[in-house]
Amino acid sequence: MSDAVLQLLRDRVQRRSTPGQRTDDARLVLLIEGGSSRGAYSSGMTVAIERLGLLPAFDAVYGSSAGSLNGAWLLCGRAESTKHAWWDPRVMRTTINPMRAFRRQPVVDTQHLIHTVYTRVMPMGFQDILDNPVEFHPIATDARTGEPADLHPLIHDIPSLQAALRASTAMPLLTGRPVVIEGRPYVDAGLSESFGVRTALAQKATHIVALRTRRSDETPSAPSRGERIVLTRWFARHAPGVAQTWLRHLEIRLEEEDLLASHPACLQIRPPLGSLRVGRTERRPDVLRAVVDTGIRAAMNELATCVLEPR
Repeated sequence: MSDAVLQLLRDRVQRRSTPGQRTDDARLVLLIEGGSSRGAYSSGMTVAIERLGLLPAFDAVYGSSAGSLNGAWLLCGRAESTKHAWWDPRVMRTTINPMRAFRRQPVVDTQHLIHTVYTRVMPMGFQDILDNPVEFHPIATDARTGEPADLHPLIHDIPSLQAALRASTAMPLLTGRPVVIEGRPYVDAGLSESFGVRTALAQKATHIVALRTRRSDETPSAPSRGERIVLTRWFARHAPGVAQTWLRHLEIRLEEEDLLASHPACLQIRPPLGSLRVGRTERRPDVLRAVVDTGIRAAMNELATCVLEPR
């Protein structure tokens, strides 16, 4: 299944094909999985894509949760120059702080991340993302219905792009209340679609490269009793449409896995067996640096043959 994807990448690289100027009728999409700190794996994988100059060969980038942030850095051409953010205390320790829970504040402060870190400390090229001919599809979950929501049609300018990034990463309880865009509330993509595959297929994707943050031997588990009690209350108050979707999370993930596994032209790039298991709020610099490096190597091993001379 991956051979067809690699051949399409090689052909497009050789022809210097770009969106809007294709000589084929394929729709090649990049799916980027998140998982909060686990997104360091897919971040490293985007660095490899940037090094190899492969981004113009894709027609669209779909990101879920932290995968949306990684996709944004790739689309503005700064995936490699900002990869150190994962182990920079100025970023991680101000963005993720479990102690804030005791003060009833967000454990993961995406407002600070996107509107302070990404604008002053480590500027993201928001306009470059908007201008990129490769489509950007941040995925979120509609808080009223529990269904996945493609935020691409709602992005018109820098403020709406920033809002979409916050919505895709709005983890229940950990980041505070849902993010409201054009009067509608949204929460984290991972509650309804962990890596955007259903949305991408509905939008006629023919070839898929999926950057995964779980090893092939890691399987998701159903919510614990404690999680059910705490989060069910949170959903009832802030996102009533999501409760049933969240309770079906394991079933939904397995359906997504089946869709990828059965697709005739899909390349999945995963952390290799034996790689570190990363928690959602992991902040240790040595761990995150190792994870990013592992992601780079994993993607380079899979994709380097698509170009004659890797950068």
